[in-house]
Amino acid sequence: MKKDRILYFGLLGTFSCGNTEEEIKKNHTKIGRMGKKALSFLQYMIVNHGRNISSEELIEQFWSDGGDPVNALRNMVFRIRCFLKDMFPGEEGILVTVQDCYAWNPEMRLELDTEQFEEMCVKARGQVEEAYCRMLVQAVSLYRGDFLSGNDGEWARTLRQYYQTLYLDACRAVLPLLYQKEQWLKVLGICSRAYTVDFSMEEFTAYQMKALIALGQPEQAAEKYRIFRERLLQEYDMLPTQDMEQLHTLALGLRKCDVGKQDILGLVCEDKMDSQAFLCTFPTFRSIVALERRHMKRSGQSSALIVISLGRDAVPTTDGRRLERILLEKLRTGDPIARLEAGTYIIMLTGAGEEEARMIFGRIDCAFHRTYRHSAANLTFQVTDLRERAREQERKPERERQEGNQERAWEQERQEGNQKCARERQEENQKYVREQEKNYAGEETG
Repeated sequence: MKKDRILYFGLLGTFSCGNTEEEIKKNHTKIGRMGKKALSFLQYMIVNHGRNISSEELIEQFWSDGGDPVNALRNMVFRIRCFLKDMFPGEEGILVTVQDCYAWNPEMRLELDTEQFEEMCVKARGQVEEAYCRMLVQAVSLYRGDFLSGNDGEWARTLRQYYQTLYLDACRAVLPLLYQKEQWLKVLGICSRAYTVDFSMEEFTAYQMKALIALGQPEQAAEKYRIFRERLLQEYDMLPTQDMEQLHTLALGLRKCDVGKQDILGLVCEDKMDSQAFLCTFPTFRSIVALERRHMKRSGQSSALIVISLGRDAVPTTDGRRLERILLEKLRTGDPIARLEAGTYIIMLTGAGEEEARMIFGRIDCAFHRTYRHSAANLTFQVTDLRERAREQERKPERERQEGNQERAWEQERQEGNQKCARERQEENQKYVREQEKNYAGEETG
């Protein structure tokens, strides 16, 4: 047997075996003819190639359901040895038995893409600037897909999650560096692959959009946002963050701009007025409320905030979308709405007081239960009058000033009382000293 024979196995993405492209293609057909259990057994042996694996461990891992596990193990090892001999002609004794354990021949050296990937990620942490960026790019390029994506064994799922996390962390670390270097194509490539692993990490869509905008393709950036938003709503019932909204607004604005000229009105205005209420993110909602409070200070009109919840018996996702639909249809076009959490929405009713807000809630409640008769949702609400709240906040500094004055007066009285007590004690001491001196003088005379 040749010394230090290297056997290369690819575990990230599609399982592969071979040191050259020709060997990988040839062995791919052979791998396809293996049974699912035999393939998983071989992969387990490969992953744990650095140690001796006992018969008990293999039986517990693959034949815990009973039967004749000892005989099944012998047959499986025989099949795997035949398979390895077929894949590596001329090699003998690739898999050996050592004291009721199975191990790879020590004269063989296995190289795994997972180990190369992990080693590169670890080495990169000790580097700085240029070397750090370069090693991270090399590391993420080794990740061709999820660890043994076709293996549904528990042991494989655990490792799959580990390598996924390692890969996503590496992507998140390298993207800001590539963005600073303006390497837009590399940013797009990394984001595109990382998005398929975990689309919910919005950094990947955000950097894709930034790179597309930098490359002069705002239309594609806006489309990336649309796809991301729809999928986030569908799978997690969530909206993108304010940062993503701002990127989307920028992409839409650049899409509407002619070269060398900007139509400012077209940039900030919608193409057509929506007939429904305005659904926005909570940070946007807060900005609208802050602007309305400034307007109220000049106009003196009332506005109200109302929080509507579905109750504990509702189905948050289904009933939440139903409530959102009713709110959009029944409220005015100028009324902003934001989702606080699944099944809870906050609304600002411009020009409405507390009583009007209660009447509006009554209409929403009737419309909801008339449309969705079988829903178990029990709508509840809380109302805050913005004008009264503003008055309370205006009175608060005066109350604090008065309380402060009172506290200062009390402190002054306390200090004056302490000074009076000190003077009285001093006078008593002086009186006592004089009496003692008088008595002492009398005794001297006697």
